[in-house]
Amino acid sequence: MNNESPQKALVVVFSIALVCSILVSVAAVSLRPIQIRNQLVERSRNIVALSGLVDPGEDLSADEILAAVTQLDARVIDIDTGEFEDSLDANEFDPRAAVNDPELGTAIPDDQDGANLGRRSRYEIVHLVWEGDELLRIILPIVGQGMWSTLYGFIALEADLNTIAAVSFYEQAETAGLGDQITHASWQATWQGRELFGSDGSIRFRVATGPVEAGSAAARYQVDALTGASVTAMGVTSLIDYWFGPHGYQAFLNNLENNPPVRPVAPRGQD
Repeated sequence: MNNESPQKALVVVFSIALVCSILVSVAAVSLRPIQIRNQLVERSRNIVALSGLVDPGEDLSADEILAAVTQLDARVIDIDTGEFEDSLDANEFDPRAAVNDPELGTAIPDDQDGANLGRRSRYEIVHLVWEGDELLRIILPIVGQGMWSTLYGFIALEADLNTIAAVSFYEQAETAGLGDQITHASWQATWQGRELFGSDGSIRFRVATGPVEAGSAAARYQVDALTGASVTAMGVTSLIDYWFGPHGYQAFLNNLENNPPVRPVAPRGQD
């Protein structure tokens, strides 16, 4: 074939494209386990940080984080009934994948979908933190729509199932310097000690529209506004309203209050 011919040029181009596509595919496949492990480590890092069993700011290795999270009492719950679902393994179940599964997911009624999710899993993984035989905290996943992205986080409640022990938003794509303030440790720290419910059982927690004065009546239920990010702030308030309302964890929290869980002999999933 003539070196100057268009046909040879096309063959060279297609050959290079084929080789490049093969290399990209091989790289994607080989790196996938690493990506999955990194995601698991990051998710577990947030859970461990909210457990209260690790000193704030303690720098743990990936292996230490994965080891620490296995010591927590991870259980799957049926969100609708509020009961533990022992037929599902907390180490294997994937709530995100379950959302669009016809059997494992469910549509959220429009009049209750303040978090703008459309659908959710019928089941979630919660982590119980024990101190001896006493329940110290419970860590619950939360998710909802912000301004530009889906916000994923965890919230830890004290044993009274009302007082917020800690919160963490670990995945989002909000505006840098504005909406992404939800990931700032200083703002998340203001959630500690706030309460979700009023004395009448209604959800009172809110992200305020401005600064919250320490010691004020509002400080019992509100945290400071997100400067310049009102839509993201409303998204956070709305997802709390949803997850602690009748289509969220309300049944589960009621069940915990009426039927306190018992610490397993060994951490679940461990021999």
